[in-house]
Amino acid sequence: MSDSHQPHNIVVTGGAGFIGSNFVRHWCQKYPNDRLIVLDALTYAGNRANIADLEQTANLKFVQGDIGDRQLVDQLLQTEKIEAIAHFAAESHVDRSILEPGAFIQTNLVGTFTLLEAFRQHWQQQNKPDHYRFLHVSTDEVYGSLEANDPAFSETTPYAPNSPYSASKAGSDHLVRAYFHTYSMPTMITNCSNNYGPYHFPEKLIPLMCINILLGKTLPVYGDGQNIRDWLYVEDHCRALDRVICKGKPGETYNIGGDNEVKNLDLVKLICNLMDELATDIPTRPASELITFVTDRLGHDRRYAIDATKIKTELGWTPQVTVEEGLRKTVQWYLTNRQWWQPLLSEEYQT
Repeated sequence: MSDSHQPHNIVVTGGAGFIGSNFVRHWCQKYPNDRLIVLDALTYAGNRANIADLEQTANLKFVQGDIGDRQLVDQLLQTEKIEAIAHFAAESHVDRSILEPGAFIQTNLVGTFTLLEAFRQHWQQQNKPDHYRFLHVSTDEVYGSLEANDPAFSETTPYAPNSPYSASKAGSDHLVRAYFHTYSMPTMITNCSNNYGPYHFPEKLIPLMCINILLGKTLPVYGDGQNIRDWLYVEDHCRALDRVICKGKPGETYNIGGDNEVKNLDLVKLICNLMDELATDIPTRPASELITFVTDRLGHDRRYAIDATKIKTELGWTPQVTVEEGLRKTVQWYLTNRQWWQPLLSEEYQT
């Protein structure tokens, strides 16, 4: 299936974050003549170094700013003749949402509302062009938690968010859907499972384990380590989003999963084995000796799993990277790119 690629001038919100920057790389490589405007507030997880090399090209422009700044968003849509928004910008760390829920409501709900309103006005002023798109990148966490034998989340699974993070994303999904049904605005929603890969912020599970092993620190595993997640390699996710923008149907939701359900403890053990094999200088060997069980997270969802049948059958996308292959690439990336993550551990950066 060939992509009927349409929008050429795109705002990527959160394009200096983990998934956003991987998407920007994917798009720049595949569509080198398109113009991308990266709008990122550069909060803790946004890192301009993620796209520094791409800023040398004429077709990528970086703008530091907040998606809640209506004046700025209006100005970008107008002056850059924007045809699509790929909306990644979000507060996304569950533990942080438990400690400080306010920022999640502000960015994920109010910020998304601001973007929707700005894009609606822009789209209407241009006489509602057919090829304009608003892609909202969301999470499988909006569906709540699954028991061991429950069927995987599909696009029709009722929403049941359990953390302030997932509740704020669920709220933004509902707003995006409402803008399609109320204004016929060409919005689309994707709900993805846990991503992993290059440029992943060090507080997330996989990079944290890699870096802690290199530093000889303990590997904290929540509860009994039996929580299950479906792992999606970030490049597979970016291919899926490309397909949704170019081929997806306005008003639709597409679930994107990796077909890789793994228990947290098994995942950590896989990482330990890879580090034992690939890293020459780890202080503790075998690395699995560093595994330490810690008090479970509040309201910790037991299992997530995604049924991606719809995007596979309707848009012809399938994940190509197995969790073993993806983890090997990821571990190798953290070993090779220490100059990327080391500054993120500094006290100065942390504060």
